[in-house]
Amino acid sequence: MLVVFRKFAVTKANVKVLAALLILFFTFLILAAQGKGSKVDSNLVESMGGRESAVEEVELVALETSGVLEPEDLTQSQPRMLLFSSYTVQKGEVLGEIAKKFGLSISTLVSVNDIKNTRTVPVGKVLRIPNQDGVFYKIKTGDTLGIIAEKHKANVSEIQASNELFSDKINPNSSLFIPGASTPWEEAPVIVAVSAPRPQVIVSGNIFDWPVRGRITSGYGYRRSPFGRGLHDGLDIGAPKGTPVRAAMAGRVESVGYDNVYGNFVIIRHTEGYKTLYGHLDSCEAMSGAYVDIDSVIGYVGNTGQSTGPHLHFTVYKDGSSVNPRAVLKP
Repeated sequence: MLVVFRKFAVTKANVKVLAALLILFFTFLILAAQGKGSKVDSNLVESMGGRESAVEEVELVALETSGVLEPEDLTQSQPRMLLFSSYTVQKGEVLGEIAKKFGLSISTLVSVNDIKNTRTVPVGKVLRIPNQDGVFYKIKTGDTLGIIAEKHKANVSEIQASNELFSDKINPNSSLFIPGASTPWEEAPVIVAVSAPRPQVIVSGNIFDWPVRGRITSGYGYRRSPFGRGLHDGLDIGAPKGTPVRAAMAGRVESVGYDNVYGNFVIIRHTEGYKTLYGHLDSCEAMSGAYVDIDSVIGYVGNTGQSTGPHLHFTVYKDGSSVNPRAVLKP
């Protein structure tokens, strides 16, 4: 009986195995006929020791083909290699207009193209247009990237990226592009003779327009005023309150604010170390950091700060020191 039972048990097991195989076989045929065969990840099979398990198929999409781009604010914050395009000067164009068209400062175009006179750019001249603001600097003996960066208030990594430098080694007498710098350290000034009694002033061809027309109520120099005796570092130009005040030359607005002496004021940074200050404004139209063209309205004549009546206080600075505006203003 025991032998018979064992034979019966083995036979029953074989029948179950055979039945299971037949069921799997017919199931496979049906699925194959319907085109719904399951896909199995071979790597998953290997990791499971050969035991197959159906997994959901996943479509992998590359970022390059899916239209997903790096955020613009992130790309703009990264140091960029210096690249150039070209532009041909058209009839009637001035350098300020060209700079604004490409979102650059005038000093960038002056430095990159070695322009000696910013007031006259020949029609047909082909300009190099960089992809970022900055100026070229001629390396001197003893210079290091750190010294150059500090001098121009720049970033060493940005200088390396722009010039494709792979080390801190630099060669004297070669040139480096300094991204973000606004005033060339290597100036090529032109001495402009001004009729007496005006002194000769280095202006490199940059003659300022009058920011407002009116009677000069106080000149440049030491004077006695209701507020005390001292150096009057600009011109006071009388004009009715609300008269538009215009930029004397194209440049970048460096500061807009209020001062106890100058009242509402605007300071504009120009090429070659020049800055202009417009004080006692009734209100300011310019925004700090904005680029303004020559004749752009930056504010209106007022009577704010230490002022005895509506007028514009106009100061011209050269390399941080005030100069007589009459020496650099157009007649």
